[in-house]
Amino acid sequence: MAKQDFHALVATLTRELAGRPLDGELDAWLNREHGPGTTTYACLRSACEQGVAEGWLCEREGGGIRYGRVFKAEDALHGFSVDVVDMQDIAGPHHTHPEGEIDLIMPMGGSGATFDGRPAGWCVYPPGSAHRPTVADGRALVLYLLPQGRIEFTRAG
Repeated sequence: MAKQDFHALVATLTRELAGRPLDGELDAWLNREHGPGTTTYACLRSACEQGVAEGWLCEREGGGIRYGRVFKAEDALHGFSVDVVDMQDIAGPHHTHPEGEIDLIMPMGGSGATFDGRPAGWCVYPPGSAHRPTVADGRALVLYLLPQGRIEFTRAG
């Protein structure tokens, strides 16, 4: 899959997310409509695995985490930026989500890896939330959708 094909795939999803509140209802809807076992999940997972293998995803490394902003927030992505991280049994840097954050958790290699205690699927953080993103019990790729690309790295409080 080429990077522009990945963009089109993500844009199809962000079209459905545009204007929706980032809350528990969205979390449940994403897991029901686009979670593990769905075509959307399978396509996004396959695209992320391929992008990592080809080197156009997670092209940077720091502190034991591979990461990279794939696309800046733009109208074609309905105001979302797209990042993908590759983490294994590690906690990332503490940060806040001024506008919220939508994460797709994809455990790798048959592991039961969790992200912030959540298994494979979607996790939605509301505006103003904060965390130290943590992958435990294996390796996972995590796709981040950030409204307007907003994220603020902080000191853990």
